[in-house]
Amino acid sequence: MNKYAQMISRLKTPEVVKQLTYIYGQREGMLVSQSARYTRLLKRHEEIVNNSDQVLMISAPGRTEIGGNHTDHNRGRVLAAAVNLDTLAAVSPRCDGIVNIHSEGYAPLSVDLGDLSVHEEEKGTTAALVRGVASKMKAEGYAIGGFDAVMTSTVRGGSGLSSSAAVEVLLCAILDELYNGGNALDAKQRARISQYAENVYFGKPCGMLDQMASSLGGLAYMDFKEEDPELQAVSYDFAARGYALVVVNTGGSHDDLTDDYAAVPAEMRAVAAYFGESSLRRVLPESFMQAIPQLRKSLNIPHADRAIMRAYHYFAENRRVTEQVDALKNDDLEAFFRLIIASGRSSYCYLQNIFAKSDRQELALGLMLSENMLSGSGAWRVHGGGFAGTTLNFVPQKSLASFVAGMEAVFGQHSCNILDIRPVGPACIRLG
Repeated sequence: MNKYAQMISRLKTPEVVKQLTYIYGQREGMLVSQSARYTRLLKRHEEIVNNSDQVLMISAPGRTEIGGNHTDHNRGRVLAAAVNLDTLAAVSPRCDGIVNIHSEGYAPLSVDLGDLSVHEEEKGTTAALVRGVASKMKAEGYAIGGFDAVMTSTVRGGSGLSSSAAVEVLLCAILDELYNGGNALDAKQRARISQYAENVYFGKPCGMLDQMASSLGGLAYMDFKEEDPELQAVSYDFAARGYALVVVNTGGSHDDLTDDYAAVPAEMRAVAAYFGESSLRRVLPESFMQAIPQLRKSLNIPHADRAIMRAYHYFAENRRVTEQVDALKNDDLEAFFRLIIASGRSSYCYLQNIFAKSDRQELALGLMLSENMLSGSGAWRVHGGGFAGTTLNFVPQKSLASFVAGMEAVFGQHSCNILDIRPVGPACIRLG
């Protein structure tokens, strides 16, 4: 039996089964599907790389944003969770500083870590994330090196579950495991490195919500007011209360929407600048409300009224996050669902991130359908960045089958992701 066959056989051992169950949950069929997935990836690694001296299986999760829509980039509060969908890699080290990635469904890529400069032509690509993560880790004194990775992902691009953050956090975990002993980076360091790669190398001006949720694991309250964010684990079992978290991909494309995403933090900061601040978190909500007449005259930007409404959303959403956490701590789902719905309505009316162009209204349609099916029995709202893509829904288990069937009749098969909260961030599964 060769080394790869030995690793595949270890997938059935009690210790590995326990680890997989901890990472992916206990839904029916989970162990069978994950064992098959890990086996397929190891066989691809043998075919493409054929280096059995050291092969690590490393996983990083996607995330769901539950509260705090577009608040993190202005030092706000969020409620978010890692989920049981992940990007998974079979990885072996290289001694020449070359990173080769063979990702299922994509063309192979190769990055030479001897050049860690920003490449404008790479922006928006995985190569940019590789170079950005390696650059930041090196600058902060961590060891870096080449590797061969064969990857697969259930966090699909455009799914609203932050495929880019999952890749960034995975890259941090790979370089940590291969070259820094596996324990050098904590959750906050991984998130900061990942955000830097996305902002500077990938070219997306995001906050740190996505990266922190993927890096930290579990359900967590996050406050980004200070450079060192406040993190609090939140313990709540929606499944035990009879509800499933369902993210519906309405099929809208994220292509050509970078300017729309970038306008949200930029307009909020323009309002903050009126008060001499760099972010809205340092502005008092009552001062903002009193200044609206002057703001309309003074804001020298396009869409000044929209900027004012987006700032209003920010202040209300920041307050709602703490109220959502309190509702969960008090096991008051009725209040929690009211706050989720209010968040969604604020995003629709004031943040205005439901559609960017008049011919892109899939997301609005998805919210309409959710309201029709869940009114009085669950909750719904836009999920993540918005403009295209996904809705977040809290669906009663008794209605789950009909909800999924109704949504997939409109948006297509597999448009619904039924999520479990993953208790851990990146994980290394050692089969060697």
